[in-house]
Amino acid sequence: MYRFLLSRQWVILTLVGLVLIPVMIELGFWQLHRHEQRVAHNQQVSKSLNAPAVPVGELTGVGRDVAKKDTSRKVTAAGRYDARHEVVVRQRTGADEQSIGYFVVTPLLLADGKAVLINRGWIPAPGNLTRFPKVPAPPSGEVAVSGRLRADESTGSSGIKDKKGLPQRQVMLISSERQAASVGRPMLNGYIELTGSTPRGTNQPEPVPTPDTSGIGSHMAYAVQWWLFTAAVPIGWVVLFRRELRDQAAAAAKAAKAARKAEEAAAAASPSGDEPSADADLSPSTTGSGAHSTLRPVSPK
Repeated sequence: MYRFLLSRQWVILTLVGLVLIPVMIELGFWQLHRHEQRVAHNQQVSKSLNAPAVPVGELTGVGRDVAKKDTSRKVTAAGRYDARHEVVVRQRTGADEQSIGYFVVTPLLLADGKAVLINRGWIPAPGNLTRFPKVPAPPSGEVAVSGRLRADESTGSSGIKDKKGLPQRQVMLISSERQAASVGRPMLNGYIELTGSTPRGTNQPEPVPTPDTSGIGSHMAYAVQWWLFTAAVPIGWVVLFRRELRDQAAAAAKAAKAARKAEEAAAAASPSGDEPSADADLSPSTTGSGAHSTLRPVSPK
């Protein structure tokens, strides 16, 4: 009855199902872990944004990487902008997340002889991308800035490929190590994403939006989806198995019915002389001196 399970088709189907089940379970947990990482990241960023501002030198330094827990912390710094060593970062989106332009990154020379990079904000890209764009001048003289501390960018952390041969003073990634060589001063690791400045200046770049800590993405939905797919595999196998049994039972019933019809047809076609006739049971009527005589009444004398 179950010999069909040993057929090539059913063996392949069963093996594929046995492989898919653990794979899809693992994919579901992978999406779950990504969801948990996103939630933890949002909590860390939210905590940093709500922490009180501290001088930038307390959280970073020359040759000292910005700790993950300090990313997006509010920091302050004071100094003079070095517009001569200003660079623009290509292929960055504005606040609408659609317009393509540049981030304007300007070194801020600190009183202790060091420098720190300031991401002053976003400007739209001009028509000619081979020339340095027209950038609003930073405030002159001594300035006090505040902003969010960010770690240096890399291809691994940002997903942005670092291209070579770009026009002068144009870069793909924000890197304090690279800018230190051109500025000629020790550079604090990381950079400050500007949120406030005194003095503010006029016609300044568009500030970088505050990181979104409310979105958690679709990872949990994808995890549930993978697990539903996992449950569908054995259910689908059982449905196909029962359908195969029904098909085989229907085929067997059809074959039995055809066999009965064949037997009935064969019986109907057999010779009829071997059977006694119904008329043979009737005795013939005799007249005159036959076996049966007619009795007549005798009259009295």
